[in-house]
Amino acid sequence: MIKVLFVVGPTASGKTDLSIRLAKNLNGEIISADSMQIYKGIHIASAAPDESEKCGIPHHLFEFLDLSQEYSVAEYVKAAREKIKEVAKRGKTPIIVGGTGFYISSLLDNIEFLDEKTDYELRNLLEEKFDKIGAEQMLKELAEFDIDTANRLHPNNRRRIIRAFEVYIKTGKTFTEQNALSKNGETEIEPLVIGITFKDREKLYERINRRVDLMLENGLLDEAKTTFGNNKKGGFQAIGHKELYPIFTGESTTEECVEKLKQQTRRYAKRQLTWFRRDSRINWFYPDGEEKYFENALKLAQDFLKEE
Repeated sequence: MIKVLFVVGPTASGKTDLSIRLAKNLNGEIISADSMQIYKGIHIASAAPDESEKCGIPHHLFEFLDLSQEYSVAEYVKAAREKIKEVAKRGKTPIIVGGTGFYISSLLDNIEFLDEKTDYELRNLLEEKFDKIGAEQMLKELAEFDIDTANRLHPNNRRRIIRAFEVYIKTGKTFTEQNALSKNGETEIEPLVIGITFKDREKLYERINRRVDLMLENGLLDEAKTTFGNNKKGGFQAIGHKELYPIFTGESTTEECVEKLKQQTRRYAKRQLTWFRRDSRINWFYPDGEEKYFENALKLAQDFLKEE
């Protein structure tokens, strides 16, 4: 069994800083569990750590995909398992870091996904339909045969909405039924999950607002211009670009779009917390509620790694 440390939480909670501090103290290497930080070309929007922030700690599964490429959770789980083994073979501690709940839970629950080839003709038809009738109508139609998934998916999550239709058309089973058919394989990891957030939700939201302002200072608008007009697939769905596109078309002012971006990011953080709060395996730490939250998290991790 390979002991693996997980660091999870909502966006802007401080996962990057906490994980790097833990990696320094635990001889660790970091493996991303962020569905947007895997893409190249959206470094600012995805808040991926730069070389100075990495502090010399090796990082894996960061910024390796072109924006147009789609990446399934099955592909992620396979790649992450391989990286965990590689890191452990070097005698280092694998540290999984991110806020994508589906990635995290699939790794923790050791899900073995069913092999399924993509029907690109069907996907193109569904994408054309999505563009024609819009997200809200697509969700209404999805609710007719899979109300659980329709209620769970956000209208901005184009890829997952289309995927839900694909699964049902190809298999006759809903997303929920299909996921139930995925099986738990024999696990090779023993996890410890550390969660970080703020007891005062408003403090988290203040951090999100400040992060957006800093992103803009660092060139977010220029970065968004490079993806403008291609906002349909893969990394083009990242929060941080599509909210700014109305500036370039003249439909909205910069101030309106920035406020929309902050609002969407706050909503995303709320959805992340809702997902993670359901998992009793997470040991939560609160920078605004514990003077020595890092020391306490480090002690928990050290004790875990020492256990035979």
